Amino acid sequence: MKSMIGKKIRIGSRESKLAVTQSEIVMAAIKKAHPEIELELVTMKTTGDRILDRSLDKVGGKGLFVKELDIALREGRIDLSVHSLKDMPMEVPEDLPLIGFSKREDPRDALILKDGFDIEIENGIIGSSSKRRVLQLKKLYPNLQFETIRGNVQTRLKKMEEQNYNGIILALAGIKRLGLEHIVTRVLSTDEMIPAAGQGILAIQGRRDFDYSFLDTFLDRESEIISTCERAFVTALNGGCSSPIAAYAQIQGNEIMLQGLYCEEDSEDICIGSIHGEIENAGKLGETLAKQLKKD
Repeated sequence: MKSMIGKKIRIGSRESKLAVTQSEIVMAAIKKAHPEIELELVTMKTTGDRILDRSLDKVGGKGLFVKELDIALREGRIDLSVHSLKDMPMEVPEDLPLIGFSKREDPRDALILKDGFDIEIENGIIGSSSKRRVLQLKKLYPNLQFETIRGNVQTRLKKMEEQNYNGIILALAGIKRLGLEHIVTRVLSTDEMIPAAGQGILAIQGRRDFDYSFLDTFLDRESEIISTCERAFVTALNGGCSSPIAAYAQIQGNEIMLQGLYCEEDSEDICIGSIHGEIENAGKLGETLAKQLKKD
């Protein structure tokens, strides 16, 4: 392998505490494998971070979380960017490909409830910006009401304490990366709450003409296969729209099993199904399950 002595790599990140923590995970892995590389963290506030009073589907979708980082990549101000894969648009520019993926952290969702609130028997309000989560929680807890809540983890926790929410629901992966497991009231199984596609996986985005061989020890082949399957499912269901969609793939030996959820945009009738097959057909399996659920 060619020497990286004197090479400087600039890592682009959103400026939230979780985003920075996730970028630091990548930086630590690079430093361990290539101590000769100089690393710099470049943070920025994205449009999606600024607009917190409206749901994403009303202001432009998930692309608002990557827009500024994409521009910085193209202009050469950063060399790669680190994203939560679940927040990445399905369409990725050809000149800014996804280089690879981290090993998956816990993909489940978690409930954080105010002290004294009994979710099993009490009526209450749960804050969530995700239709996927709301529809599945309604099935588990028909006594609950839901209100939109946006912002990073710390912002949502603050809003829960200061406003009329009895609780919020968040991705467990982010909670774990922030070392906040102690605030979790209940972890929902992947059967109770099918995760968002890519949940728990970090995605590395870069430029097409750049050498990223220094990431080889960090990137995870299993996550690449899982991501291909889950994102193919979402893409086949027009995943850029605001219809609730969930996808969770698991590898066992040479086979991959995918659970999927789909709901028409203006409906609350959830379609859930599963499919399995050889990992070589991961993308095709995602597309096939999407077609099956859409027909239902």
